[in-house]
Amino acid sequence: MANLTITVDEDVLKRARMKALEEGTSVNAMLKQYLEQYVSGDKHRKAALATIREVARKSRASRGKAKWTRDELHERGE
Repeated sequence: MANLTITVDEDVLKRARMKALEEGTSVNAMLKQYLEQYVSGDKHRKAALATIREVARKSRASRGKAKWTRDELHERGE
């Protein structure tokens, strides 16, 4: 495992330590988790978009010949 040195404002580090303590973890563990999520973000984003596209493709709402005007979509009942 590699070590990482960063420069952080003293107040920010103090608040991060307090928050980590409240959550039963450490700043080191929080940063490690954040970096793991950061590097895997594209993979998760692509999977989420694929799921959304599949749901939209299967949706019956996108089928049919019904078309609405902008005014009809924004019509308010009185």
